[in-house]
Amino acid sequence: MPLRVATWNVNSLRQRLDHLARLDQAQRPDVLCLQETKVADGSFPENDIKALGYDELLICGQKSYNGVAIASRRPVEAQGRQIWCGKDDKRHLWARVSGVDIHCFYVPSGGTIPDPERNDKFAHKLAFLGEMKQWAAAEAKGRPLLLLGDLNVAPLEKDVWNHKKLLRSVGHTPGESAAMSGVIEAGHFIDIARHFVPETEPLYTWWGYRFPAAFEKDYGWRLDHAWATESLGKRLEKLTIIKETRTWERPSDHVPVIVDIAE
Repeated sequence: MPLRVATWNVNSLRQRLDHLARLDQAQRPDVLCLQETKVADGSFPENDIKALGYDELLICGQKSYNGVAIASRRPVEAQGRQIWCGKDDKRHLWARVSGVDIHCFYVPSGGTIPDPERNDKFAHKLAFLGEMKQWAAAEAKGRPLLLLGDLNVAPLEKDVWNHKKLLRSVGHTPGESAAMSGVIEAGHFIDIARHFVPETEPLYTWWGYRFPAAFEKDYGWRLDHAWATESLGKRLEKLTIIKETRTWERPSDHVPVIVDIAE
């Protein structure tokens, strides 16, 4: 049957529960992949999510930082998580729903200095992407698999509002873009957004808080991604970026991305 999957870095789930309810009412995803939930498992708002119709919940969180979750209206047939770089900082979950393995990722942001020798956070990010490449080569090929989440890299020229200005900014450096390309190639992934929108066209999912007019002036980055393995290629129907959530009161700096998979 058709499958609709949404990914969203909510930047604190408990602060965005009303936004999540609005998104659900308008879009009715079958599966929600959430990042940066910022809530320990014991405090997760399970009843609020189940009240929206998501009876199946997978959570992997911690207080104040990081955290991912998967919520599904449909039965979860299998599930799991992986610890990356030997650091259990709550960045990955997966669930099999309707025969599709859905992986929810939150890649480290990498700090502000794009030098792994001077910045441990950036070194962690590059190591994380390196492990993702190894994982993709071993686990992704040949399976009906979706990889979604905040991957904290805008790899292409038109994935940022000013390519030349931002080439030395973490999230758009050539090394990060090459590392992300390595993951895509290792898993034979289809970049779903660029499957539907040419690489020559601007495409963004994040507008920062630091500059209040960032959204108004469209100073955006494409940090939130959805990839599919080749076995799902013929079933890819649509990708939608829900930009309007960035205009809501006290919004997340990221907006939802929705993937529709045909029957």
